This record gives sequence, C-alpha cells and structure tokens, in this order.
Amino acid sequence: MKIVFDCRYTRFDRHDGISRYTAGVVTELAALHPVTMLISDHRQLDLLPTLPWQLVSAPTSIREPFVARTVNRLNPDVVFSPMQTMGSWGRKYKLILTVHDLIYYRNRTPPRDLAAPIRLLWRLYHLAWWPQRMLLNRADAVVTVSETTKSLIAQHELTTRPVVVVHNAADAVAAVPGRRDAPEKASLVYMGSFMPYKNVETLVRAVAGLPGYELHLMSRVSDAERARLSALAPQAELIFHNGASDEEYVATLRSATALVTASLDEGFGIPLVEAMGLGIPVIVSDIPIFTEIGGDAALFFDPTLPDSLIDAVQELMRPGVWAARSQLSIARAQKFTWRASATTLFSLLKETVRGS
Repeated sequence: MKIVFDCRYTRFDRHDGISRYTAGVVTELAALHPVTMLISDHRQLDLLPTLPWQLVSAPTSIREPFVARTVNRLNPDVVFSPMQTMGSWGRKYKLILTVHDLIYYRNRTPPRDLAAPIRLLWRLYHLAWWPQRMLLNRADAVVTVSETTKSLIAQHELTTRPVVVVHNAADAVAAVPGRRDAPEKASLVYMGSFMPYKNVETLVRAVAGLPGYELHLMSRVSDAERARLSALAPQAELIFHNGASDEEYVATLRSATALVTASLDEGFGIPLVEAMGLGIPVIVSDIPIFTEIGGDAALFFDPTLPDSLIDAVQELMRPGVWAARSQLSIARAQKFTWRASATTLFSLLKETVRGS
C-alpha cells in the first residue's frame, strides 16, 4: 500500500494548529508504514520529519483543482489530506479528507493571515452548507478531530461518507516528576487569540476579582487590544507576553495555578491537552468540545459570568483539590497522543484501500 500525505499546510517558522496536526500525525504514521509527503515549499521540510517528499503546487494555487493529475504520477493507493479542500479532479487513488471543525459557520471572521481575496472566499464559503457537502462527498472517507465535530457533521448531514475521529493532540512535554501538591504561583494562563468568540473579557474581569493572581496572556496582541483589555478592569494584574516562544510558554505554564479559557466556541483546544500533560489543571468554559477533552480532570464554568470563573479558581485551591486535579490531568492527556491518532488513521487508510 502506497500512502501519500498532503503536508502542504505546514508552516515555515512555527506551527499553527493544522501545521502541527500535519507534522504530528505524519511523523507517527511513518513509524507504522512508509509515507511520501507532498510539499509546496522546501521551507516546510524544516518542520517535518525526514521522509520521501514530492514538490507540487500550493493549495492556494489556481491549479489546485487539478493537483490530482500530478499526484497520480506517484501511483498512490491512498492520499490523506489534513484539509477538505484538496483538489481531486481526475484522481486515480483513494482520498481521505479532513474537516477540523465547523466553528467558522458560527463565527465567520476568517484568519487574519489570509490574503484579502481568500478571506472573501472564506466568508462566502461559510454562508451555506452545500459547499462543505460538495467537498466532503468527493472523498472516500472523512476524518475529523473530535467526537463533537463528528456529531455536528451528522447533525447537518454534511457527508454520506464514513466519518472517523483522528484526534488532535499536543507535542509531548514531560510533567514535573512525582506528585505535586500545589502550584508554584498564583497565576492563570491563557493561550489563544483575541477574536470575539474567545471571550477574553471574562478572564480579565474574573482575575480582577482574584487579588494576588496574575493573568498571563501568551499570544500576539495589538496595542489597541491590549489597551482595551487593560481598561476593562484596571485593577487586574495582566501580563501580555505578545507571542511567547514555546520555551517561555511551557515555563509559564509549569508554574501556573491553571490554564483558563472562557471561549464561547472552539474547534478543539490543544492548550488544554498541553496543560494537562504538564499536570496543570484546566478551568474552561462549559461547552461540548471542552467537556470532551477535559473530561473528569477539568473544572468548568459559565463563560458569561466572571464570578463563575472566580468560584472555580477558589474551588481548585481548596485543600487537596489542586493535587487531585493535577493527577487526573496527566492521566487525561494520555488519551490525546500523535501515536494514538496515527494508529487510528492507519487503520482507516487500510480499510479504505481494501474497499476498492
């Protein structure tokens, strides 16, 4: 069986979500079976494993609908793409596509790093369900990253193809050895963007009601957004890292009381897995995707009520609670690994080829 893996969504400098998913899964899949990677820029190889590769046109190229003509020359049995937009006109192989989430149907602001024409197409695409159905039904099978999204795909009848969950995960970082009874600092960590549905305002207002606590905001932030959030609660101790390195993020997280997010909607929640893997409890919005990921390890709160987050932090700091949640978090994070995801994907690839 010849497997080709579409790695063209890999970034050049540091991973975003889909780039990390690509690198994590292809690395572990290659440990199970030979894989050939598709790239569109040699710089992508810096963030990918050392595997056979083929250079093809970029996924944003006008040639994308016909990329299968190039891929056919590799004689693959099956091609996996971590997106749903891979061109398939004239393909002679089995194709598995991925839909990560449906969040932009409810929050239609596109990623800011896209070019203006693509941002426009992005908005138009998410105005109706039929384009998604058209894309997914071209495939032989569909992958998604959570049971929550799988349920939404079924609810909106987005495909007649088999849908299999290949979980997202986080790169492994070792927790502090041994049992920890208490956090090192009275600090809360938020890793995520400042888009409206992220609801960072609730975090700011809550930390204002937690004297002695710091709120570390790790991602890049504009001067205007920093000023707006700071003005919401001048007494809040806010620390803007403005795009922390991986090392700075891990160091900040290791010493924290908890990772927090008040997001009103989410596609997955890799920061939850990262924190839990380090033994740091998570306090998160009571929304379906977070209950799926956090399970019995997480504390949940009403994201519309800052006092609900305050209560959760105070509950976490009751005698024995932090230590217990820390141990539960480590156990919970083991459910989400790239090896487990690659094993699931490999089974799907074999089943899809056998169904020829």
